[in-house]
Amino acid sequence: MPSERAPLGLRIAAFAGLAFLHLPILLIFVYAFTTEDRTYQWPPPGFTLKWLGVTWNRPDVWQALGLSVRVAAISTLIALVLGTLTAAAISSARFFGREAVSLLVILPIALPGIITGIALRSAFNLGDIPYSTLTIILGHATFCIVVVYNNAVARFRRLSGSMLEASADLGANGIQTFRHVVLPNIGTALLAGGMLAFALSFDEVIVTTFTAGQQQTLPIWMLEELVRPRQRPVTNVVAMVVVLVTFLPILGAYYLTRGGTETAGGGK
Repeated sequence: MPSERAPLGLRIAAFAGLAFLHLPILLIFVYAFTTEDRTYQWPPPGFTLKWLGVTWNRPDVWQALGLSVRVAAISTLIALVLGTLTAAAISSARFFGREAVSLLVILPIALPGIITGIALRSAFNLGDIPYSTLTIILGHATFCIVVVYNNAVARFRRLSGSMLEASADLGANGIQTFRHVVLPNIGTALLAGGMLAFALSFDEVIVTTFTAGQQQTLPIWMLEELVRPRQRPVTNVVAMVVVLVTFLPILGAYYLTRGGTETAGGGK
């Protein structure tokens, strides 16, 4: 009977890979509590909690955080509506060019972010659209829709057509069928897609750079603080918050979809 334990060499390689991926992230947590406010010194000369208070009292941090949350929430809402409708259309109907349409839907997440940013900036300039929160939301929605679509379309493909036919035979209309049959079956996939979309939008930098104008989301604020630092530990405290904010929805999405094959959209 084969052993369930992985070979020692494979386990060592796995731990080495995890260390390579996550030790730099742990350094962020360490430097968020260092007493040194100008340089990254190792080992840190000491540890303090004062930077938590300093960060709490920085209005520019709160403004950037508020903008990031608003943008991520609205982008996710748009993605849930458009991504779900697109997935339903692609999954429930057969028409000429369906695969081409599906490819075009997922294309924005496959393109480099700088290409998407340049394209959006050109479109906004051509339409004489001033840069605002709306332009950031539109930029983020381009890839958030893909994440929701990938999760929804995978679940739609597992949904038996006989269930929809049975609902119609029992006299249910389209809205009733969606509410009582379709939504309970795709609900966890939509929730997972929404969580992933929120996490991706919250920490997006490249597309935001081209669509934000003078506004600063939290990742843009962090980038500028690294270029012209005033208090480096504050940047690390904010980075620590971003790690936690993006980790929790991704973890939730993983647990919601780990039992099936519908987890998709992680290409970005």
